[in-house]
Amino acid sequence: MKYHAIAEKYTKFVLTQNGKQIAQLNYKSWFKFSAEIQVLNTRYLVEPKGFWGNNVEVLHGNKVILEFTMNWDGSIVMKSHFNDMDKNYTFTHKGFFRELFSLTDEKGNELLIMKPSIQWRSLNYEYQINTSEILESFDEKNLLLLISLHCANYYMSMMMGMGT
Repeated sequence: MKYHAIAEKYTKFVLTQNGKQIAQLNYKSWFKFSAEIQVLNTRYLVEPKGFWGNNVEVLHGNKVILEFTMNWDGSIVMKSHFNDMDKNYTFTHKGFFRELFSLTDEKGNELLIMKPSIQWRSLNYEYQINTSEILESFDEKNLLLLISLHCANYYMSMMMGMGT
């Protein structure tokens, strides 16, 4: 399936499919890692932990449902706790001149490919996202799409040395 995410006013990303909004990612301020994800009527908080903010938790109420950390090689390792089942995912940057991001499961199956682009007239980021049939079968698909979007922003901020 194909999805599109576009930044609005630098702190809000809207995720759409076929022109219909399905979720959004709202940052508290520009180049901060704290955020709120809204999928339908459910809200999740994304909060950095630790001095450098390398560890990030996703909370539903007071419960940690996902956590991730950037590795020394630039990959982001995620551990989800959806429905009290632990699963691991890896979010990686691919290419140098051709920017792409990928999310894989613990078996190495590619779940999504994300291609960022910048709209120079508005200076907003956009992402084209293609998902696999495997990801489409997940109940938590929309949340993983938004977490992947957050990871792409997190990665780019860390590489530019601008996030906290």
